[in-house]
Amino acid sequence: MVKTQKEVPEKANVKMEIEIGEKISREGRAFCSGKALIPFAVFIVLYLGSGIFLQLQGVPSAFYQFPAPLAAVAGIIAAFFILPGHFEEKFETFVKGCGDSNIIIMCLIFLLAGGFASVCKAMGGIDAAVNLGLTYIPTAYLGVGIFIISSFIATATGTSVGSAAAVGPIAIAVAERTGMSLPLIMGCVIGGIMLGDNLSIISDTTIASTRTQGCAMKDKFRLNFWLTLVPALITVFLLIMHSGAMPTVAIGNHDFSLLRVLPYIVVLVTAIWGMNVFLVLVMGTVLAGCIGLYYGELTVLSWTQAMYTGFKGMCDIFFLSLLSGGLAAMVSKAGGITWLLLQVQRGIRGKKTAELGISALVSLSDIALANNTVAIIINGEIAKSICYRFHVDPRRSAALLSTFSTIFQGLIPYGAQMLMVTGFAGGKVSPLAVLPYTWFIYLLALSALVSIFIPFSDGFIRKNPWDFTLRKPVNRG
Repeated sequence: MVKTQKEVPEKANVKMEIEIGEKISREGRAFCSGKALIPFAVFIVLYLGSGIFLQLQGVPSAFYQFPAPLAAVAGIIAAFFILPGHFEEKFETFVKGCGDSNIIIMCLIFLLAGGFASVCKAMGGIDAAVNLGLTYIPTAYLGVGIFIISSFIATATGTSVGSAAAVGPIAIAVAERTGMSLPLIMGCVIGGIMLGDNLSIISDTTIASTRTQGCAMKDKFRLNFWLTLVPALITVFLLIMHSGAMPTVAIGNHDFSLLRVLPYIVVLVTAIWGMNVFLVLVMGTVLAGCIGLYYGELTVLSWTQAMYTGFKGMCDIFFLSLLSGGLAAMVSKAGGITWLLLQVQRGIRGKKTAELGISALVSLSDIALANNTVAIIINGEIAKSICYRFHVDPRRSAALLSTFSTIFQGLIPYGAQMLMVTGFAGGKVSPLAVLPYTWFIYLLALSALVSIFIPFSDGFIRKNPWDFTLRKPVNRG
């Protein structure tokens, strides 16, 4: 039978996807090195090791005694000595990594979030927001409320960092006012924003995972929804059960001015509406300052001083993010990330191990880079090749890439989300103290792993399977 011109390229699609992955693997083998990970290990050991050691010694604020940016500097110095190449070449790579658009955007959000929180505090906004919550919400349900609100805002806005900036200061003020556990409330915020970031159809993780795998956002959302639903419900149940151990603040009339709460309302509404996070934070800061002038709490000078105080409060996070971006670029260019990817690929033997391999690839990349979107992009083509070689549905791959990058982004102590939330507490709580309370993230990891062996979330995929020849679902409806 003679093949038509249309049939030939369609049947060549599968082979092409596999060949792309093999080409990436060949290039990686020619330029990869486990030794390139040593500088990153120096950073991690110094950052975590010093904090753990000092905490065991009973030192207050143990994780803030040895400045985290200096741990990154130590890793960078090690990279200049250990990694191959001329000094000028390595320095250029470092500077490009620091200047990566994702890093710069994240750093600017840190500064603006710090300024917004500081101005709101100076004009009495945080106290007003806390009193408003205490007037209408029982203390026992504040943790549940913070978790749900955080997840809703992150789902609507598509940014976990921006959501942390909006919710973090209020959540921490609530905990301090009521005597609730700070680590628990921070765990609620982290869990909520990572839930929303994973589900949102406008988040960077969703866009990166669906584009690299060649599937529709709505299909990835449906998979993620079923992976997320049970962990979210269990988290809410655990928070309600835990409420019996929480201190009680009577519901009643706690003095507050709705006008002082207005900046938070405007920030939340405009963020959900889809306005750019920079415009949201700038507008919120200006509105808070104007309200402070109206009540006489601020003058023009004290307003500017409050903003700058907020900027200074984010300096550690700013420098750490900037320097770790440069370090990650050096490690990646020297073949450290490629070495990790190749080690994982060697263990793939069938469909289940392929899904485990895709999950491990993006997890290890995120641990090394502390950026879930970049981790997805780096692994996108390799994951797609694995899908076509072992017949893993690309929609399933997109869900795994998004889910596991989100899981580890929420857990690593040097991730932007954890640094921002703990930064709002002014060093009172270390990232490691928060980790035991990120219940949703652990439950999500368990749900995702179980789904690999018991595909409980894949019902619509089985009804509408992927055509690996045409590279699309059999039925697009």
